[in-house]
Amino acid sequence: MPLSTPAERELLHLRDIQLRGYHRADGLFDIEAHLVDTKAHPFENDNRGVMQPGDPLHGLWLRLTVREDMEVVACEAASDHTPYAICPGAAPNFSRLAGLTIGPGFNRAVAERVGGVQGCTHLREVLGQMATVAYQTLYPIRARKERAELARKVAAGEPVERKRPALVGSCIAYAPDSPVTLARWPWLADAAKAAG
Repeated sequence: MPLSTPAERELLHLRDIQLRGYHRADGLFDIEAHLVDTKAHPFENDNRGVMQPGDPLHGLWLRLTVREDMEVVACEAASDHTPYAICPGAAPNFSRLAGLTIGPGFNRAVAERVGGVQGCTHLREVLGQMATVAYQTLYPIRARKERAELARKVAAGEPVERKRPALVGSCIAYAPDSPVTLARWPWLADAAKAAG
C-alpha cells in the first residue's frame, strides 16, 4: 500500500542507497553499500563549480567483510564523487572498523574509530543500515545451524538451554505476546505462564 497522495511538489534532492549482502567463496560475507546524492536543479558547488541536475554530488562505496559471527574482518571505502577534493581522504580510515562485532555497541564503536573529522558523515550513517543488512544476509544461515544444533541435542538427550531470543521485543511483530513470536518460540508462552 503506497503513501497517501502528496500535495503538489517539486523534487529537489535525491539520495539513492543500494545495499547488498553476498556470500563469498571463502566462506566470509560482504555487505556493500553504494550511496549517490543528486539534485534536480543546477547549483553552485565551491569545489566543483556548477553542478547540473543528475550530477552526483556524492558517489560513495562501502564494503564490510564479516564472519558468520558478525565480526568485521575488513572494511573498505571509496569515493567516486564528493563535494570537496579533501573528502576521499576519509576513506582509508574506515579500515579501522576491522575487529568490531556487529551487535550492541557497534554504532558507538564506529563513532570512536571514524567519528567526527576522522570519517565521513554519510558513510557513518549508512553503516547502521549495513549492520541490519548483515543480519538479514546471515540470518537464514545462522538460523539453520541453530535448528540443526537444537535437533542434535534433542536427539542425543542433551539438555537444551532456552534463552529469550534477541529479536523478542525489537518490533511489533516480535512483541513478547505477538502471535508471530509465540508461533516461532512456543516455549516462551510456557515460560511466561510459569513465571506468572
